[in-house]
Amino acid sequence: MQSLGQIYPNGIEGKMYGILIAESATGDKLTLKAFSGLFNGKSQIEGWVPPIAGREKVAIEESITLNKLAEIKRELIGLSEIPERWEYEQKSQEYVSQLQVLRDRHQLSKQERQIKRSQLLTSLTGAELETALKNLDKESQLEKMVRRNFKRDLDLVLSPLQDVIAKAEAKMQVLKQQRRELSRTLQAQMHNAYVLTNFAGETRSLREIITEGAMPTGMGDCCAPKLLHYAATHDLTPLAMAEFWWGNPSLDGYKVQGEFYGACAERCQPLMGFLLSGRQSSPSLPICGDFTAQNLQIIYEDDCLMAIAKPPELLSIPGRYLDTQDSVLSRLSQAYGNGREFYPVHRLDRQTSGVLLFALDIDSLRNVSEQFQKREIHKTYEAILAGKVESEQGKIDLPLWGNPENRPYQQVDFQCGKPSVTEFRLLGYEGNYSRLEFIPLTGRTHQLRVHSADPQGLGIPILGDRLYGCQASTSRLHLHARELTLRHPRSQKLVHLQISVPF
Repeated sequence: MQSLGQIYPNGIEGKMYGILIAESATGDKLTLKAFSGLFNGKSQIEGWVPPIAGREKVAIEESITLNKLAEIKRELIGLSEIPERWEYEQKSQEYVSQLQVLRDRHQLSKQERQIKRSQLLTSLTGAELETALKNLDKESQLEKMVRRNFKRDLDLVLSPLQDVIAKAEAKMQVLKQQRRELSRTLQAQMHNAYVLTNFAGETRSLREIITEGAMPTGMGDCCAPKLLHYAATHDLTPLAMAEFWWGNPSLDGYKVQGEFYGACAERCQPLMGFLLSGRQSSPSLPICGDFTAQNLQIIYEDDCLMAIAKPPELLSIPGRYLDTQDSVLSRLSQAYGNGREFYPVHRLDRQTSGVLLFALDIDSLRNVSEQFQKREIHKTYEAILAGKVESEQGKIDLPLWGNPENRPYQQVDFQCGKPSVTEFRLLGYEGNYSRLEFIPLTGRTHQLRVHSADPQGLGIPILGDRLYGCQASTSRLHLHARELTLRHPRSQKLVHLQISVPF
């Protein structure tokens, strides 16, 4: 670890590294090392396990495609930042302010006319009264005309901007579709070209190994397959393997320099069975990270539902990327095999612990999902915040929006955000920290974390939430899904699930 730190100091792009302890045919112990993907744009560095054979076959196509993707990205950024967007936003805001001023002024005039009408009705009669009342009606009509003209003039200004923005959006959709097609084509070429060898001497391409479904981006570039493929092709017996993160933290803040993480369930696990076939050593290869269900506590189970006590640092379901892999669903599927289906009805953030519910059949899935959609399911969380909260209880109503260019980070946005409401209650203080109970009335991504950390919410991040500004050194995110209450999909009786808070 120290030698790696000297070679690659802090500040570099963060990525996964792997170490494999292996034994040669003569009994010598060897240490192999590998990195995921590319390092500084290079796939091969002296002293490191090389990439799996096949990448060089599509190197030219890959280079061309990557350049096209980079150009598409530049175009998308340019289209998302066209000046017409800013101008439209600016003029729309000015319009709202000016229209409000106009409405206020006209409302005041309306009140004054009402007073005048009352006075006229008591002081005038006949033709003189009729003329005076008509004059007041003309004033009212004139003000309505002023507002109509104001809206018309604004439409004349905003319509051309809207047309430009609409064309930009249409172009962006075309570019995004082109990006997806280019990525799929390149991945298909690479998956057909990548060739792996196992300890039985069998050789297959990625596409031959994974015959069903779409393969995630980067499959075959992870550390574990590289190390095992190298060992198999060099007559080495693997003894132990571990993977860790080095460099800047991952974008979501979950991967931290120097910490060990399990081999990914989405990219590595589907290949492990083939790669380890024919290995002669009897004990199972110890790999950092447990992919069985032995560490999952089942807190409720019947014919329709299963509830798991999800530990922190474990995804609810497999993700697409290297740092979003091993999951509760993967472990359940591996533990029970193909004879049983598990349908996640909701999710918890990777760092959040607590009650995680699965349906065991389609009808139950539909029923419970409908309860979630109608907000009939009651959820209670408990958290420790990294500071003292002054309010004893309250409600936070801040719309949340996830910037697609900065996933998974969420932010308060009153124009683009989706309604997000959280009730909270202060349970007490623990030193300089606050223990709170949260009841989310909506289910947005990172809702409790943003509502805690944002200055318009509580203004204090949850303890351990690095993504949203907590600087304290802690072992975990102090957020726990403590309780969940729902109607049973068949009996319609209330089911109350609860797990004690582990912090």
